[in-house]
Amino acid sequence: MRGGQELAGREYFDAFMPLYDNHVLLQTMKRILTSGIPAILFVVAIATTGAADHPQPAAQAQAQPSGTAKATNQAPSADAYYYFTLGHLQELQFEITSSADAATESIESYKKALELEPGSAVILERLAEIYAKSQHIRDAVIQAQAALKIDPDNVDAHRLLARIYVRTLGDMTAGEVQQENLAKAVEQFQAILKIDPKDTYSSLWLARLYRFENQHAEAEKVLRRVLAHDSENGPALEQLSQLLIDEGRSQEAIDLLTHVAGDSSSPDVYDLLGDAYSQAKDYAKAEAAYQRAVAGDPDDPSHRHGLAQALMQQDKYADALEQYKRLSELEPGTSENYLRAAQLHRRLGQFDQAESSLLRAKQLAPGSLEILYNEALLYQDEGRYSDAVKVLADAIAGIKSQAGGEGSPSALAILYEQLGRAYREQRDYSAAIDTFEEMAKLNADSRKRAQMLIIDTYRQSRDIDRAIAETKKALAQSGDAPELTVTLAMLYGEKSDTATAKQLLEGLLHGNDSDQEIYIDIAQVEARGKKYAEAEQSAQKAEQMAREASGKQTAWFMLGSIYERQKKFDLAEQQFRKVLDANPNNAPVLNYYGYMLADRGIRIDEAASLIQRALKQEPNNGAYLDSLGWAYYKQNKLAEAEEYLRKAVEREGQDATILTHLGSVYLKLGQNERAAELFERSLSEWQKALPADYEPEKVAELEAQLKNLKRRLAQKSTPETVKPQ
Repeated sequence: MRGGQELAGREYFDAFMPLYDNHVLLQTMKRILTSGIPAILFVVAIATTGAADHPQPAAQAQAQPSGTAKATNQAPSADAYYYFTLGHLQELQFEITSSADAATESIESYKKALELEPGSAVILERLAEIYAKSQHIRDAVIQAQAALKIDPDNVDAHRLLARIYVRTLGDMTAGEVQQENLAKAVEQFQAILKIDPKDTYSSLWLARLYRFENQHAEAEKVLRRVLAHDSENGPALEQLSQLLIDEGRSQEAIDLLTHVAGDSSSPDVYDLLGDAYSQAKDYAKAEAAYQRAVAGDPDDPSHRHGLAQALMQQDKYADALEQYKRLSELEPGTSENYLRAAQLHRRLGQFDQAESSLLRAKQLAPGSLEILYNEALLYQDEGRYSDAVKVLADAIAGIKSQAGGEGSPSALAILYEQLGRAYREQRDYSAAIDTFEEMAKLNADSRKRAQMLIIDTYRQSRDIDRAIAETKKALAQSGDAPELTVTLAMLYGEKSDTATAKQLLEGLLHGNDSDQEIYIDIAQVEARGKKYAEAEQSAQKAEQMAREASGKQTAWFMLGSIYERQKKFDLAEQQFRKVLDANPNNAPVLNYYGYMLADRGIRIDEAASLIQRALKQEPNNGAYLDSLGWAYYKQNKLAEAEEYLRKAVEREGQDATILTHLGSVYLKLGQNERAAELFERSLSEWQKALPADYEPEKVAELEAQLKNLKRRLAQKSTPETVKPQ
């Protein structure tokens, strides 16, 4: 009779199982716990109802003895049912209250039920579940495995084991134990899918684990099975599209998502499509996809984050800023939104708004290095170099005070580099060198980067011989380093030692298309040495070798600058137009082309428009500020010219041409003393200029202009010319 009794008991349990997650049962339990009604009365009521609702089969009922004997034979199943029900109610109480006593009571009740029905896989699975919920993981695993020995198709037991193994994975690089748990989790999810192939939750987890094990083909099979019966499943689409992108199959990811998006208005699908286009660097289409996602769900921040990033990648800073303003409303406690808004305000030259956004970001994330770094950048853009130095120096001191005085090398390297740059902006070159030398002590990668920064600092301070010496030292330490050889060649080019520079660069040629960049470098040193015919040939070779659009644009720009220096303005304009036809937002070309027109005094409105487009992208670029100021001078807009040229001098105060331009404005305004002062500063800078930068014709013209101006000032100051007060 034992087998028959067990069958009846399991039938009771199977009948009751659907009630486990029943919302009504849970709410009733909450009412009991809060009203003070003894739980035991509720248990008895359910047990009684269960017995009435689930009569035994007729054949089994006829086999039962009558009277007391009948009651005795039924006792084990009924008692087991009672303790099982009591255990579940205590389990629900634990879920509601997190009471350790409730968990212990539930475990004891399930154990009593199991004593009465020792072969019940259902009781074992529930006992395993409460063990897991109360963090008795080892016991949970033992009971779940016992349940599976009795019933290998017990999906709940498989799910429980899978959950346990996933939770214990932790750091997957921690060793063999973690790899073993990974294999066990995979095994459980595989078992579930054999029983229920349409279990989406298990499929998604199995795919994640396959991807972690680099079994991408297996992961793809699982994910495609999910999408075969649920084509809009967001997590499956996300995993599969990311898998395809990671494997360099971006177009397949786009095709997959485009197909789904064509039949769906799901914002999540369009969001994923935007991600795929972003990965493929097709930011215009990414923007369109994110716009569809935002239109479908305007209050979901994730869609707007993607849209903002796509806009930034296209230099649509004002539009991106609007998205971050909206994100600040949706996520008022997220510092990153205010930080990104500050970065965009800074790019747009809106310094007050940038500072306000940074202040809010600092309030939300005090001590954030990224925020401090951006604060320093803002101060540098405003010309507040001392403030930038203080912020960066304090941040470095804060990091070095942590972790035994060493701190994070990667964070320190970033801060040291920016601090050195801030010192350079102050023209405190010795402090910059000292800072970069500290950076070099961090690690091998930082040392290489610091070497280049030190070399560039000597170049900026016009100490070319010291820059050459440092480059040779770095070459001796690194052995074969083509980038250092190029640097050395360009330094010789600064000295107008074209022959030495060319010899170094020609030694890097390989006789194939990889030489394209070297020919650009050769053209540059030839142009610096005023070897214009040779420079044209080198730039044309670079153009012929270029296989990518960016390479061709660089060659066209180089050719345009070479033609401009020879006053072949029509040919120069053709090259600049070719670049802008391919890339209308190429800021250096927009500036160079606009300045060329303005300096010649032709099509000045067009010139100003070109320069304004460049300046919109880089509002703090000293060269661009100078170009626009000079265009305004040519238009006789002297107030505007003075404003922009003063800003240019603040950023590029050692540039002789910029100083001359501002002096010319003051001369035209009749402020002769200020003009003379700037002309003298300009002449002083010309005397310090590198050989390749020195332009004797401009110097002679400036000297004559200053001489004439001083004579006029002297005449004005004689007693005969002084007007009575």
